[in-house]
Amino acid sequence: MRVLCFVLALLMMLFAAVQFNDPDGLKWMIIYGIPALLALVCCFRPEVYQSAVLRGLLLVSILVAVGGMIYYWPKSDKWWTQEIWWEVETAREGMGLMITVVVLVIIFAAQRQLRKKLSFTP
Repeated sequence: MRVLCFVLALLMMLFAAVQFNDPDGLKWMIIYGIPALLALVCCFRPEVYQSAVLRGLLLVSILVAVGGMIYYWPKSDKWWTQEIWWEVETAREGMGLMITVVVLVIIFAAQRQLRKKLSFTP
């Protein structure tokens, strides 16, 4: 799970990095940066998730990301085809938030598994 979290952190950091020339790039860097940070914490310091504050932050992040995904859901027909998402920025933004939700849910599952493993360590 730690390796998976590390790969997800790298993916989200890559997503954030390619936002540098976007007019609203700072907003998207934050949207992608928070899951990257949470994944790195899960990878290198999973014991930190023993704190209710960090678990709450993760849950709030998931809820906000789901709300954002609903708000930015692509309105174009066949938005999943390359011809559409290559040209339509709103389709790419919606898909980016879908990926963000999936990453956050994986982090949630990973931190639960790692916390259980840490609490049963003799």
